[in-house]
Amino acid sequence: MAKIRLFILILAVFGSSTLSANEGAAPVDGASAAAPTDSLAVTLLVGRSIVVDVATPITRVSLTSADVADALVTSPSQLLVHGKLPGSISMFVWNHEGTIQRYEITVQRDLERLRTDVKHLFPGEPIEVQGNGKFVVISGKVSSKDVIEKAANLALGFVDKKEEVLTLLQVDPNIRTDQVLLRVRFAEVSRAAMTDLGLSLFTSPTGINNTVGRVTTQQFGAPGFSDLQWTKADSKFGSDVTSAEGKFAFSDFLNFFLLSEKYDLGLAIKALQSRGLFQSLAEPNLVAQSGKEASFLAGGEFPVPIAQGSGTSMAITVQFKEFGIRLNFTPVVNGDRVQLKVRPEVSTLDFGNAVTLNGFRIPALSTRRTETELELMDGQTFAIAGLMNNTLNSTMQKIPGIGDIPILGQLFRSKAAQKNQTELVVMITPQILRSNSPGVTNQLPRLPEPFLPALPANRTIDPPPPAFLLK
Repeated sequence: MAKIRLFILILAVFGSSTLSANEGAAPVDGASAAAPTDSLAVTLLVGRSIVVDVATPITRVSLTSADVADALVTSPSQLLVHGKLPGSISMFVWNHEGTIQRYEITVQRDLERLRTDVKHLFPGEPIEVQGNGKFVVISGKVSSKDVIEKAANLALGFVDKKEEVLTLLQVDPNIRTDQVLLRVRFAEVSRAAMTDLGLSLFTSPTGINNTVGRVTTQQFGAPGFSDLQWTKADSKFGSDVTSAEGKFAFSDFLNFFLLSEKYDLGLAIKALQSRGLFQSLAEPNLVAQSGKEASFLAGGEFPVPIAQGSGTSMAITVQFKEFGIRLNFTPVVNGDRVQLKVRPEVSTLDFGNAVTLNGFRIPALSTRRTETELELMDGQTFAIAGLMNNTLNSTMQKIPGIGDIPILGQLFRSKAAQKNQTELVVMITPQILRSNSPGVTNQLPRLPEPFLPALPANRTIDPPPPAFLLK
């Protein structure tokens, strides 16, 4: 009994080593080799094994490709064949008399589970699943493009590479799918409040004791002087002024203006408070097929420099980022209801938080974005509100030194404050367009009147003959 086990072990080691060293090779001893008999078919699945009974003692085994399948001698007359990759190869088995038996081994994928999943996930869709070597072929005529994409994605889980799935699915031309018209209203309500406060002191054009002066922070327009003339008693330094004249030049009287002709002293004050309400609308209307995504953008793109490499080999490339009013939505029609996935977004350039890089000023983006999924009836409207944006800008200018004096320094300062509050409101209304619908409208735009009417036939003549005749 021990001798028999030793003999089987020797055959197993011998067969295994011969397989790896002589794949696809012909018998070495041509005198003892015999022509292969009729081939036998062996079919198995990837990852599965099968026992092949040769019925005669095995001396050597050779396969044309060990990547598709391999074989192991388990007894003097039996082989264990294991499937590794989809494909077809040949296996040759020699016995002790030199006779060769050929086996055609076909390794296939286990597509039964894929067929079961397709029938369960796509009921009523005539989808066929077949195997062709290492490829998985899905074919048939389905109801929509969405089914084609989902069936192809399902088949990807049963292959190693995306290229191994061959999609031959087609949309049945006799089946029409519903579409969704999405009416969107973007309303941006902006409330603004502004406060200005400033003061300017000045003398008359003739001055006080022959001295003309003005104090202003230059944040707001202040009176100026023009056509100043004066005469003196003589040409000596510091001699008395005998006459003086001049004019005021006003760019803005501001809010309060006061001038004392007796004391030649004037005062101009600007104290202004204003409020405003502004509303801007964007009203895109988009049509999308059920299950497909549609997008809308009303805005622009700004360049962003990007450094690539380092040192002397550094290069600057430019990429463009989008900003503005954007809307992405995906509708799915379910009877008279619409399952809607929407993502509205409003973004503006923010130069207050800009970044300067190598001379480039890159603005930041102020973005308001929301994303939600909901279900609406045909023609039902829902609104997204409460997307607030509050900004406050305050500016103060003063005369150094004098403007820092308590109480008195208030006369030498000017302030400006502006507060903005913006609220974004998005109203969305889906409308189902059935397969027999005429569309959004059955009226096309009218054609404009032609610039010149066509000439009547009695006012035209035949064209002249060609100057050169071709032979």
